[in-house]
Amino acid sequence: MPLETSELHYLSASDALGHFRSGELSPVDLLSAIIDRAEQIDATVNPLADKYFDAAMARARKSEARYRKGNPRRLEGLPLLVKDSSAIKGTRATVGSLMNADRIDQHTDPAVERLMRAGANFFARATCPEFCWLFACHSRMWGVTRNPWRLDITPGGSSGGSAAAVAAGATTLATGSDSTGSIRQPAAQCGVVGYKSPYGRNPLDQHSSFDPYVNVGPITRSVADAALMQNVMSGPHPLDHNSLRNRLKIPTQLGDVKGMKIACSIDLGHYLVIDDVRRETLATLDALRDAGAEITLIDIDWASEAIRLAHMSEEFIFTGVLKKALQNHADEMSDYVPQLYETASAVTADDYRRSLEVAGAIWHDHLGPLFKKYDAIITPGVSCPEVPAENWQKDTLVVNGQEVTDTDTAMTVLFNMFNRCPVLSVPAGMTDRGLPVGIQIVGRPYDDVCTFRIGQAIEDRRPWSQRRPPLAAG
Repeated sequence: MPLETSELHYLSASDALGHFRSGELSPVDLLSAIIDRAEQIDATVNPLADKYFDAAMARARKSEARYRKGNPRRLEGLPLLVKDSSAIKGTRATVGSLMNADRIDQHTDPAVERLMRAGANFFARATCPEFCWLFACHSRMWGVTRNPWRLDITPGGSSGGSAAAVAAGATTLATGSDSTGSIRQPAAQCGVVGYKSPYGRNPLDQHSSFDPYVNVGPITRSVADAALMQNVMSGPHPLDHNSLRNRLKIPTQLGDVKGMKIACSIDLGHYLVIDDVRRETLATLDALRDAGAEITLIDIDWASEAIRLAHMSEEFIFTGVLKKALQNHADEMSDYVPQLYETASAVTADDYRRSLEVAGAIWHDHLGPLFKKYDAIITPGVSCPEVPAENWQKDTLVVNGQEVTDTDTAMTVLFNMFNRCPVLSVPAGMTDRGLPVGIQIVGRPYDDVCTFRIGQAIEDRRPWSQRRPPLAAG
């Protein structure tokens, strides 16, 4: 791809590596363009937390030397933004909370460590809401992060800073984490690609490894870049008991989707989906039909209780953390944290136990049979993207004439309950009011490649890479 020097900050990772190898571009020049872009949008979008620009520039010079010597690593010199919840030795991960402002980590999370050892250049952290516990992205620690497509709208949460920065050209690669949709919901809100790997595919740190709802994964501007990151992040790790023993590689050539059987539910029988999201989802399905896939629209009437209990399960697990934080650091908390605790503390052990029973029944009676018949299931990622930037958990918005919360717009948590299913979020058009639409591709348990194959087919037929948020257009 020809090198557009005026838009280096939007260069894909795959293209950047090619230009590095040919000598047309230096990692120093790319990082400089990314930093310039980040500084341009700092006061408006506000996607970056702690910044390490000087140290990153020194590493970029070392990467430049590696290319001259002919010994670059797999991700050598690519600017990397890491979510403010992932530990990196010698730095702080505040998880969006003032109570962690002075905490310095003594280890690096394994998936992030792999990216850095492969040569990705960590230059800053991405903002997240306090404790990664909102579908918006604001906190006392970092202020309000906004959607680069419309500043009054949230980029989503909790990986909102990562998705906003990728969309705005303020990083080449970014990491996210996802326990109820925190990669996929921001990816849909911002019009970027996000991947929730199946549980155990990407190793987790000691604090998250035994929560079967949690994942870490890539947020990028293209399916190929997500695969590039995913292939580095994945694989067994000696310090994660639950990491999978086999290492899976997403191939560069994914093949076509001809003959694949794909089901689609527009609303999962639960969500209120606005007409624009419905229209763009159906247009995406038409593109897959044109590519040779067999598409079937299905009706679902069994998911509502599972969706409700999936949210409650994660709240139940997290109640103690919120309680302790409020007891010991109440004066440092964001205003919405007591509200989060109120919701979480209302969940009982019986609710949690019921979630396990329902999950088993749903898989046996419904999802398991569906995946015997279909290669993948597609749904929108967000039913309505019109969520204000400073939204709270219990704030309401009107969707199709009814009041709902932002939790009611994120169509993601069901596939954290069924967390062995890989899910790839890809852009799927725009609303009439200028906001991205995203769809999520849900594969059979551990069939990562299928989701990427479908995602690449969508990207090929509904290309997104040349779209720019209004901020980028000047």
